[in-house]
Amino acid sequence: MHDKKIALLTQWFDPEPTFKGLVFARELVRQGFKVEVITGFPNYPGGKIYAGYKVGLIQREVIDGVNITRLPLYPSHDQSAIKRILNYVSFSASVLFYGLFFMKRVDVIYAYHPPLTVGIAASLIKMFRRIPIVYDIQDMWPDTLRATGMINNAPLLAVVSKVCNWVYRQVDEIVVLSPGFRCLLIERGVPKDKVEVIYNWADEDSLLTPGGALPENFPDKNAFKVIFAGNMGKAQALDVVLQAAALLKAANSRVVFVMIGGGVDVMRLKNTAADMQLSNIVFLPAVPMAQVGKFLISSDALLVHLKKDPLFQITIPSKTQAYMCVGKPLLMAVDGDASDLVYQSNCGIIAESQNPKELARAAERLAALDHSQLTQLGENSRKYYCDHLSLVVGAGKFAEIFKRLQ
Repeated sequence: MHDKKIALLTQWFDPEPTFKGLVFARELVRQGFKVEVITGFPNYPGGKIYAGYKVGLIQREVIDGVNITRLPLYPSHDQSAIKRILNYVSFSASVLFYGLFFMKRVDVIYAYHPPLTVGIAASLIKMFRRIPIVYDIQDMWPDTLRATGMINNAPLLAVVSKVCNWVYRQVDEIVVLSPGFRCLLIERGVPKDKVEVIYNWADEDSLLTPGGALPENFPDKNAFKVIFAGNMGKAQALDVVLQAAALLKAANSRVVFVMIGGGVDVMRLKNTAADMQLSNIVFLPAVPMAQVGKFLISSDALLVHLKKDPLFQITIPSKTQAYMCVGKPLLMAVDGDASDLVYQSNCGIIAESQNPKELARAAERLAALDHSQLTQLGENSRKYYCDHLSLVVGAGKFAEIFKRLQ
């Protein structure tokens, strides 16, 4: 047992959906750290304060040995850039004030990015209180802001880039979610011994002990079910799946695509699929994380797809880890780091992004495998997840960094 104290600075925390929330904090406590989470009042993704919470000066709670301090912010997740910026800035101002004057002495600050404003607040706290910082980058700014269209103003993006570089210089260690992110930071002048890759993990408990039942219109056992679960937006470029489904239908394939989730593109995709008379594609509404596992476990293969974009070549979509956690073969149609992961783990088939012919061909190749070959791919998937991507492995790597920093 060691008595290292860690402050986790993160704008998003349970009950909000987040990668590094209570599951991470709880695991650090289990590994012997004293943890204080400094976060906001929960309002993401809807921009409305969750039931049971009311914005005040400060609210403290303890869950499973994790001390949680909630600070005031302007709740918003609006399309309005001004309101979004107010949301980010109000939280970081609260963090800065609390961190300078009220936060108990800790050994290490862990700061979660996005938004960049949390990194700025952490850096300013470090200047006055000399506490080392581990900076966890989940989103590459300004690249993501440009790729998602949140900011298109070139001078503003240049300012964001300069501020990012300043934060990178202030912090002691940077953690990124993919090898490509690491290469990009090194290209931008960050010393290579300052950047470590720690892959994200999945919500293991929810995925492996799922509740709920499959709906009536879920394809039967004669179909080879390729499931896509998650957001359906511009970045996913899912027209390609419709075009692949049309090719497979013409070839009398038994492959059926099952699309589960919400997003800005769902209605348009549904209407297009109806116009194309695609009987081999089924759309199902989004289900809570506690039920997603039921669908994933009932699949024959799981699909990841993103549009062609330099940013996505260095991204590993979080659904990759969820898919591997449940031990299923992957159909990976994302170029770059995500494909490399499938190649290294030998857990599926890779297809070029935004290429309907390749996607159809890859689905057919999976459907042609016998039961034992599919089972082997699924086992490879699960083993690689347990050995390299799991919560225990990831949190253990963070623990090593925390112990190293004094």
